[in-house]
Amino acid sequence: HVIFTYDGNRSERGLRIYINGNVVPSYGTGDDLAPLETPIRTTTAPLYLGNRDKEFFEGGAIADFRVLNRRTDEQDARLLFAADTIEAAARKEIPDLSESDRQALLTYYAANVDPAIKDAVAQLHQVDAERYEIVRRSAITFVQQERTDTKPMAHVLYRGLYDQMREEVHPNTPAVLPPMPQSAPRNRLGLAEWLVNPANPLTARVTVNRFWQHIFGTGLVKTAEDFGSQGEPPSHPELLDWLAVEFRESGWDVKKTIRLMVTSATYRQSAAATPEKIEHDRDNRLLSRGPRFRMDAEMIRDYALAVSGLLVPKIGGPSVKPYQPPKVWETVAMDVSNTRFYKADTGDGLYRRSLYTFWKRSAPPPSMDIFDAPSREECVVRRERTDTPLQALVTMDDPQFVEAARVLAQNALLASHGSVNREMSYMASRLLAHNFDDKERAVVLRSYRDYLAYYQSDPSDATKLLSVGESKPVATLPAPKVAAMTMVANELMNLDEVLVK
Repeated sequence: HVIFTYDGNRSERGLRIYINGNVVPSYGTGDDLAPLETPIRTTTAPLYLGNRDKEFFEGGAIADFRVLNRRTDEQDARLLFAADTIEAAARKEIPDLSESDRQALLTYYAANVDPAIKDAVAQLHQVDAERYEIVRRSAITFVQQERTDTKPMAHVLYRGLYDQMREEVHPNTPAVLPPMPQSAPRNRLGLAEWLVNPANPLTARVTVNRFWQHIFGTGLVKTAEDFGSQGEPPSHPELLDWLAVEFRESGWDVKKTIRLMVTSATYRQSAAATPEKIEHDRDNRLLSRGPRFRMDAEMIRDYALAVSGLLVPKIGGPSVKPYQPPKVWETVAMDVSNTRFYKADTGDGLYRRSLYTFWKRSAPPPSMDIFDAPSREECVVRRERTDTPLQALVTMDDPQFVEAARVLAQNALLASHGSVNREMSYMASRLLAHNFDDKERAVVLRSYRDYLAYYQSDPSDATKLLSVGESKPVATLPAPKVAAMTMVANELMNLDEVLVK
């Protein structure tokens, strides 16, 4: 008794064969989610019964052939197999029932009569369908596992050629570094123990140097990617050693170490450069003044979103696609690529932190690339910082920044109740964390009045400016005034004091 069933999902999971009511393994890749090569509806191959690889079943006959209009599960398969037995047993008296008759009737009762079992089976089918749907839409992650039957080893390859193996080597650390403890296993756990072993100072030194680089712009060892003989020696070796020991003895407490750096007198000193400091410490390697460097690409975008109130603080979730110029992906993508066309998100997806931006390595987000964000085709420990006119064009014209300026301007107008001075003070506090002095305020007010006069004379341009971005402008505010304040906000967001840390 053979049953073949297919659920129409075009995967190997949907194909099942039952013999005498029991499922049997079928040929395939072994992957339930593996797609079928040819859809059943479009295949032109004929259906043969009793035929496999041109070998026909001879010397027998087909007693019964049925085509069902639904998928068959294991319970259905058992019922179909036992159908004749069930029908015959139902006509017998109880004393005349054999053991097979009783089992057949029990199968029928459980499947069609007992409500408790029917409900449980229906619930099981629903849960199985939901589980399959979750698995089907999930990404597949390949996981490697250590072999237990042999010790790990590798061969030195002559000139890197995989087919020219030389001497056999086993897990160990480079001879120039402290050796692994004898008690440590020669696997990833042993490597982790060795990395944080007090006898190995390199991990803590490299880590605190990276922290210092993020906060001060340049690490105590400038070549943060190279602590070897070809790298630059530390500018303050005693300070580096002390920070490394503090970090390790604090239990590798990152927050405490960062707090220690940003509350230090070195970090809190003024960034102003006097002629004397420039003469004796041009690159600030002696830390004669506070840090001053342009923020990274992600920080600049996130800062604009944060001060405007657009930033969505949600943590985690899938990558998002914010605004991007057209035809960036199409230019480099292959015809069959699933990232050939870029479609920007809507709603919160436009305003998530830059950490969550979807990244196509062959075509990174242009607004990030212009601010020296690496393409992620290789690991970069230390970013270069350049200054180009294109960077100013991004912060002035990119829809993300124009929209942020417009929302900041709207919030200033709503919070200040018609007072221009309070509107300016609101934006200054949001962007600069301090108020304007008299000279700065006079310059900003002059810009505002010029912009207001222009947009009052040409309201259509004001409407065009306010339409940039998905978020809707506040309808109760006059468009020329919002447009003028948007341009002022855009000017302020391009100040060095805003873009430079």
